[in-house]
Amino acid sequence: MDKTQPHPLFKLATELGPLLVFFVANAKANLFVATGAFMVAIVAAMIASYVVTRHIPIMAVVTGVIVIVFGTLTLVLHDETFIKVKPTIIYGLFAAILGGGLLFGRSFIAIMFDQMFNLTPHGWRILTLRWALFFFGMAILNEIIWRSQTTDFWVNFKVFGVTPLTMIFAIAQMPLTKRYHLEPATLEASEAEGGDISKG
Repeated sequence: MDKTQPHPLFKLATELGPLLVFFVANAKANLFVATGAFMVAIVAAMIASYVVTRHIPIMAVVTGVIVIVFGTLTLVLHDETFIKVKPTIIYGLFAAILGGGLLFGRSFIAIMFDQMFNLTPHGWRILTLRWALFFFGMAILNEIIWRSQTTDFWVNFKVFGVTPLTMIFAIAQMPLTKRYHLEPATLEASEAEGGDISKG
């Protein structure tokens, strides 16, 4: 199915919108109300993404499923631990997928990023390892914060800390992507697009 490239602002809105809803609901009510609002906002964002682009990014799908599962547990059991540990599960899962793929000579980050660029196999290896370590670090950071800080502090970090950290890290990878960039329509580019890093 053909994918329509969304406007950058639309993409930003579907990614940050649910987080802002989560933040406002927590500030106005409590974490349980915020969790319910967050679940609704996540589903709405995925539906909007599909309506506009006829496609939902794999990372959004995985995140959405985990949010719904852990959000439901949070509300049903009335235990905020589940929603707080949710980012740890997501980051840990992404780190495991990327790291596990490297062990088998595959780079799944091309799929996670919807193949935004073409890199040499060696470039994919480095980029994948960096993102795997980043997600692993974020999982540890989330555990430290929710276990040692107040709920409001954790919510603020989730909304206003995680996104800037991720953007800064992504921007820091730009020199790498430029260094190992491949022009499309070559055999090597085709291999890179497929996530094959066993060569090169």
